[in-house]
Amino acid sequence: MTGVLAGRAAIVTGGSHGLGLEIARAYLAAGAQVLVCARDVADLDRAREELVGVASDPGSVAATEADVSHPADVDRMVVEALERFSRIDVLVNNAGIYGPPGLIEEVVWDEWERAVRVNLLGSVLCCRAVLPHFRANGYGKIIQLSGGGATSPLPRLSAYATSKAAIVRFAETLAEELAGTRIDVNAIAPGALNTRLLEQVLEAGPERVGGPFYERALEQRASGGTPLALAASLAVFLASAASDGITGKLISAPWDPWEKLAEHAEDLRSTDVYTLRRIVPADRDLEWG
Repeated sequence: MTGVLAGRAAIVTGGSHGLGLEIARAYLAAGAQVLVCARDVADLDRAREELVGVASDPGSVAATEADVSHPADVDRMVVEALERFSRIDVLVNNAGIYGPPGLIEEVVWDEWERAVRVNLLGSVLCCRAVLPHFRANGYGKIIQLSGGGATSPLPRLSAYATSKAAIVRFAETLAEELAGTRIDVNAIAPGALNTRLLEQVLEAGPERVGGPFYERALEQRASGGTPLALAASLAVFLASAASDGITGKLISAPWDPWEKLAEHAEDLRSTDVYTLRRIVPADRDLEWG
């Protein structure tokens, strides 16, 4: 996909490590200009040095300290991207945290609320900040990173599950608000990634995250998990012209045939494929209800 993002400028939140950093690398390789943000200055400096080292043009890399749950930080980040690149074409809402592990009546409330502010409200704030520029340009791409909690319960990680489900529905809703504007909004289910979040689960232990989830985390670490490059490649596709008109969808990097979705654009527009929906008895061949 070399060159498919040439001439495009992107913001990647949570871009100092893990999947965010991998997406930034992939965007640079595809020809984009990239601004990454993160809260930790040391991590951000290391990421910037690495990205400058792999970029064909060091001027295509920018980095800024920002907490996406703070409106002032988000507004400043967008201003810096515009000053550096003169345009913004892509927003990747990758910044996210697990929140406190444990039973809902036992976790620290401020930590639970903090996870929702970062994962949900932070993503919404970033969308609000870039949308005026997208509307003015008549084009744009918003890519939201989802997680396992979006499509299934995650006991003892309720802040993460709740915020991820909410942000996917927000992406679907925003896509409908933006119908006809040539601004596409989609969410990525990246698969089970071996990142810092996995290490946090293992550090918390089975007493806090639950035995079954802890055992699955151990198995995931041993197997290597889903390659980061897979979700990063999907993020490149969704940022490119090849995905124009595909919007309001939750797409799985490891399970869905996203490389060929452009061939099924009409089906995607006219159905609720790849969306969150309620299951009724008839969907499971049950005659009652």
